[in-house]
Amino acid sequence: MAKSDQICVGAIMGAFGVRGEVRVKSFCAEPSDIGAYGPLSTEDGTRAFTITLTRPVKTGYAAKLSGVLDKDAADALRGTRLYAPRSALPSLPHDEYYQTDLIGLTVLDTGGAEIGKISAVLNHGAGDILEVRGKGSPGPVLVPFTMAVVPTVDLAAGRVIIDPPAGLLDDPKGGTSASDDA
Repeated sequence: MAKSDQICVGAIMGAFGVRGEVRVKSFCAEPSDIGAYGPLSTEDGTRAFTITLTRPVKTGYAAKLSGVLDKDAADALRGTRLYAPRSALPSLPHDEYYQTDLIGLTVLDTGGAEIGKISAVLNHGAGDILEVRGKGSPGPVLVPFTMAVVPTVDLAAGRVIIDPPAGLLDDPKGGTSASDDA
């Protein structure tokens, strides 16, 4: 299965108890939906698990995974990301996107100048942030993923248009970004 045909829906955080249950962190908009997408596979596709959520816990859910029968097997899966086939996931409204579809898109400003490419989508609790890495840039630019700052997402063309607030693209050393130098 191609990577674009899989969507990361959660991760195993470690064992929960001694009977083979795991702690699962869900990346789904509705966290409990992680159990509704059929068997989930590892990133490389070598293992698949049927997941049964048993109860909510502080960091997500306690769950039983098929084939995981004891604490040692559960602990061995710590950090494993779980993927669902794209076909099992719901279609999204026109203004919502799976994070995997955004990564790699070219970022342009409203004047058409290339800023860079999206390298990650972050969320630290206050909303999604696009991490954009540019050519010759010393580090990433963090762009709030809001309608005001990112008015256009064109998956078919492989690009997003941003209308950055003043100062967002300024060089942290006091100058301006390379696209502003003339």
